[in-house]
Amino acid sequence: MTRALAMSLAALLLTSATALSQNLATVESRFAVKETSDRLAAELEKRGIRIAARIDHAAAAKAAGLEMPPTEVIMFGNPRLGTPLMLAQPSVAIELPMKMLVWQDGSGKVMIGYTPPSALKERYRITGQDEPLTAMAGALAGLAKAASGQ
Repeated sequence: MTRALAMSLAALLLTSATALSQNLATVESRFAVKETSDRLAAELEKRGIRIAARIDHAAAAKAAGLEMPPTEVIMFGNPRLGTPLMLAQPSVAIELPMKMLVWQDGSGKVMIGYTPPSALKERYRITGQDEPLTAMAGALAGLAKAASGQ
């Protein structure tokens, strides 16, 4: 019975890790959180992509008397890519504009994370929109690469 419980727990953990890896693409950055976020913002501006918001979670935590490692989210969008997805499946609008998370993990590594468009396609059962999804995937990967210094 103990063996069966251990096997079930291991399967659950493996499934959870796999689900996370399919729903969050990550890239390690060579820079601190602020510099990585600044590099991302500069790259977005260079590409003419509108920044909707930049949220400093660590600053908000500090204002509430709490502490957390440096963590920022930048929200940005390109209506030429997002609008066709929302027309095909209006509920995907909850995910847009796109977001990139920049955080320092427990070991001190700085990571960039984002939801891959393939996860949106699957989650919202989007069909017939491979062109904008592919363009979005390429743009997100390029942004993460530029911001991380990879």
